[in-house]
Amino acid sequence: MTAPALLLSLLLAFSGFSALALSQDRHHRAVIRTPVARSRIRGLRAAGWSGLGLSFAAAVTSVGWCFGPVQWIGSLTGSALAVVALIAYRPTALRAAALAAIPLAALTLPLALMR
Repeated sequence: MTAPALLLSLLLAFSGFSALALSQDRHHRAVIRTPVARSRIRGLRAAGWSGLGLSFAAAVTSVGWCFGPVQWIGSLTGSALAVVALIAYRPTALRAAALAAIPLAALTLPLALMR
């Protein structure tokens, strides 16, 4: 396990959980201050599940099938805790943090795939 591989999995899971949280009306109102449009719910849910799937793929690709799923579960736990903490204490910061996680994951990708 390398630090860039773990960071990549964490960032992708964080953006996925953020999108899933924003697909719920209560969290969308807290973060963006408007109700979520029905047309946007499907897109946010698709983006959220895609982020979680990419997080799994990144963990398995970078460290293999022996330790990849274990690393992925740890990444899910850490990123879910971060999303919950941001929604609870700084809901308006979640949008910026989720949008910043995607380019950071793209920057981390080459480092995570090097062995």
